[in-house]
Amino acid sequence: MKSTINFGYLIFLSVVAALGGFLFGYDTAVISGTIAQVTQLFQLDTLQQGWYVGCALIGSIVGVLFAGILNDKLGRKMTMIISATLFSTSALGCAISADFTQLVVYRIIGGVGIGVVSIVSPLYISEVAVAQYRGRLVSLYQLAVTVGFLGAYLINYQLLAYAESGNQLSMDWLNKIFVTEVWRGMLGMETLPAVLFFIIIFFIPESPRWLIVRGKEEKAVNILERIYNSVSEAASQLKETKSVLTSETKSEWAMLMKPGIFKAVIIGVCIAILGQFMGVNAVLYYGPSIFENAGLSGGDSLFYQVLVGLVNTLTTVLAL
Repeated sequence: MKSTINFGYLIFLSVVAALGGFLFGYDTAVISGTIAQVTQLFQLDTLQQGWYVGCALIGSIVGVLFAGILNDKLGRKMTMIISATLFSTSALGCAISADFTQLVVYRIIGGVGIGVVSIVSPLYISEVAVAQYRGRLVSLYQLAVTVGFLGAYLINYQLLAYAESGNQLSMDWLNKIFVTEVWRGMLGMETLPAVLFFIIIFFIPESPRWLIVRGKEEKAVNILERIYNSVSEAASQLKETKSVLTSETKSEWAMLMKPGIFKAVIIGVCIAILGQFMGVNAVLYYGPSIFENAGLSGGDSLFYQVLVGLVNTLTTVLAL
């Protein structure tokens, strides 16, 4: 079966979905380079500054809560389109925000996009991936997240360097976004990958599994034939998926108390909690501020934040 798999097409589908992870990482990390400028411009106190940094997490919670419903009702493809729209709206809105309230609202909208894409992108990859390569392909999503971190840090560093170079742009609004209030450009640059994500989603099919659940077996088989380059294998995958769906039982909380499952869940939850308590999020969000407090200039602090992002990306590659 390995020789009949259309790897090029499979990787294309996975990379498109993983682009959502890039937007996740960019939207999360870009805030770090804007804190000092936004705080100074809007005269924020400590609590307001913390709210500015963390407000997107409120949106993320909302996004995660509704992502499952959207996936089931609208499908994986439409849900990704919705997340791309949220990211685009957030990035553009942040770039043209007239006051701090508008800025927070658009950051929350971006947070909703983060919550939605964190569910739908890896889910889509897992459902189109061939079984023996599913782990590695789904891992592309996490790699894309760290690349998004690095991309945000690089953009922040380059835009600040340009703003401090003394160059002036011909149009006043461009000058405001990229020179005098460069934080707008940092947040707004997410529009480019977000629009790319929105457009390229139209070139990928719906998840075969979702189509089978919805009774659209003919469309599902056509997609499976393109992935496996085999009519017989596509029919076999259809039969296997229908068999799994038929045998599925309603989930019950009592299952969590079974010895093997309970142990696995506890270990997974503890790893997730420890990942937060180790303090890495403080560096991801406040890295430049920490470096500035250590005596570095604004430009140098963003450069060292780029190094943090680079190490994060390289170690993710090692993990793969």
